[in-house]
Amino acid sequence: MAVLLSMKGLEKTFVMHYLHGEHVVGCNNISFDLNEGEFIGITGQSGAGKSTILKTIYRTYLPTGGKLIFHSDQFGPIDLVTANEREIIALRKREIGYVSQFLNVMPRVTALEVVMDVILEMGISMIEAEEQAKKMLAHFQLSESLWNSFPRTFSGGEKLRLNLAQAMVKKPKLLLLDEPTASLDDASKQSVKEMIEQLKKSGTSMIGIFHDLEFMETVVDSHYHLENGALNKKVVV
Repeated sequence: MAVLLSMKGLEKTFVMHYLHGEHVVGCNNISFDLNEGEFIGITGQSGAGKSTILKTIYRTYLPTGGKLIFHSDQFGPIDLVTANEREIIALRKREIGYVSQFLNVMPRVTALEVVMDVILEMGISMIEAEEQAKKMLAHFQLSESLWNSFPRTFSGGEKLRLNLAQAMVKKPKLLLLDEPTASLDDASKQSVKEMIEQLKKSGTSMIGIFHDLEFMETVVDSHYHLENGALNKKVVV
């Protein structure tokens, strides 16, 4: 099986300027390979550095050490640690998706437009983009009455489902999931599971962090536990 992402000695240290330049380690010496079509789940206590790992891959945070070799359709093997901003933006548009617990969108953009914009960036026609967006919103059980509403009025669960729809509609090569079932009811969790299974079948690789271990065990192929800065493989499902 081909490796999609190879992580070697990943490090992220934060400089706390308000604490006179004190250094805080977010993650240190993190190494693993993610294969094409594989889903790796990461667990650990709050503050252990799970989200830091995802954000360094997505380059929300700039890593301070190590290598992240991603096998891109656009650029071939590329180190996400040293890639320039133009390359990172291009990868986010077409190949790497990120689902956060928090929704960050323009204030006066409707839910339908949030999902459509992602599809339009991929060069899809307006008619096809609208059709795909509506299917994805329906899959995640967002009521049709909300499609033309502004997401700032949504509940926490509705915002998360919109985030999932926005990230998954482009069927990225790599999808990063930060607590993808937080605040979701059982029916919504089932929708997430079905979409994850569809994406895996189509070749999407995923890394997710979880507190919901029961859900995680139904979708991941491998389970790593982060503790004291070390990432240990615990379970192969």
